[in-house]
Amino acid sequence: MDILDAYVATAPSAQNAVDIFKGEWSSKFPATAGATTTPGSAALFEDARIDWLSKTIGGFASKRILELGPLEAGHTYMMHQAGAESILAVEANSRSYLKCLCVKEIFNLSRARFLYGDAMKYLSETSERFDVCVASGILYHMTDPVEFLGNIARVSDTIFLWTHYYDDSLRTRENLTKQFEKPYEIEVSGKSYTVSRRNYEEALNWAGFCGGGKPWAFWLTRGSLMRAIADFGFTVEAIEFDHPGHPNGPALALVARK
Repeated sequence: MDILDAYVATAPSAQNAVDIFKGEWSSKFPATAGATTTPGSAALFEDARIDWLSKTIGGFASKRILELGPLEAGHTYMMHQAGAESILAVEANSRSYLKCLCVKEIFNLSRARFLYGDAMKYLSETSERFDVCVASGILYHMTDPVEFLGNIARVSDTIFLWTHYYDDSLRTRENLTKQFEKPYEIEVSGKSYTVSRRNYEEALNWAGFCGGGKPWAFWLTRGSLMRAIADFGFTVEAIEFDHPGHPNGPALALVARK
């Protein structure tokens, strides 16, 4: 690349910022943004899961929120718009982190702060407490999902999860079967959980890749997911968006509290 290609010759605009990552966006900006993301197909800035979360926990107003894996800050934007007192978002992917900073500037997310680093490391080292931990689309990218849930239990008494989980149908789906290994048992703190190793394979070749930091991750079975949540002192209060046939693998959203 010629270094001069890094310069822009037009007046400042939201589109200029967005186009730094042209072709790498997963999220579609709201119509009021004055900028278009590409390919940008996921409606994460107008996500029914976050609307449901808000209704389930009595709104975001006056709440201190920890968001793990904000991706492109679509959910951050929604929670900020809904009056969250503060949002601390931790993102490990450098390009996703920089996209979040673009979103923060474009939408003036003054009560949101973005940290660039590993969420698991942050959870294990922080002494901060939060009213709600929002972990959407991250658990199934972890190589240590049970320990991840345990660390969340250290920092908040309320958790929102949207996650995929493993069941045997994944190994019969033509588009997914090669990515999943035969499930087996792991032991964490003397307790047994069933996982399947998911390999990212060709997905790693896209600059907009938004998975985990290793070429593979563990997917918990639904039963093991629920057991782990209970083992760390949470009670599941609500489940929604329960989609066993989700095209990318069985998925659900839940709110659990201590």
